[in-house]
Amino acid sequence: MSDVALVIMARYPEKGKIKTRLARSIGEEGTLCLYQAFLTDLAWRFANWTCHLHWAYTPPEADFNAFVASLATLDASSISSFAQEGPDLGARLYHAFRFTQSRQFQRTILIGSDSPQISRTIITQAQEALDSVDVVLGPAEDGGYYLIAMKEPHDLFSDIPMSTDAVLRMTLERAQRLGLSVHLLEPLFDVDELPELLRLVHLLQERSYLAMATAAQIAQLKKESIL
Repeated sequence: MSDVALVIMARYPEKGKIKTRLARSIGEEGTLCLYQAFLTDLAWRFANWTCHLHWAYTPPEADFNAFVASLATLDASSISSFAQEGPDLGARLYHAFRFTQSRQFQRTILIGSDSPQISRTIITQAQEALDSVDVVLGPAEDGGYYLIAMKEPHDLFSDIPMSTDAVLRMTLERAQRLGLSVHLLEPLFDVDELPELLRLVHLLQERSYLAMATAAQIAQLKKESIL
């Protein structure tokens, strides 16, 4: 088994409870279908790959294994998942690192589920960078990060105001105070609101292979005049 854990932070898709800012622009049903496509692309790309894939999901009562198996036609026995724990996002991220460490993984790479275009190449770059640094961060264009990777669970999350444009800067400052070395990957954009979705639409028009299920869902939304 690989000693590298790839953890995807995800929410069980329920109408009206996911990506609410985007839903204000394209509606709750369109948002639900689009988010399911995001998860499908991530499952297809990273299941049965070189890293051991885990889904950290919320809400805790959801049967996330069954859901992922259904959307990606994967064997449920090959899917690993655990419920997110903690009162806020920072605590849940920290818990994910502690969880994988307790399972003896030597390196953990954690990503969100809002960038279905994220490539295997980026994950490989993060994995390789951990050979020489303590922390790897993938800067998101909104001031946060789309990826964080560590060899052990350092607390880079407490007192950081998550979901703000100060997250990356404050995380780098905290890492410096803790004496941790950091490597930055290439920036990437998350899809939280309509402008980012339109960027994704443009990207997938020429490179649909980056997220084929998402590209197909975008085509359906266009057909229905939602986009």
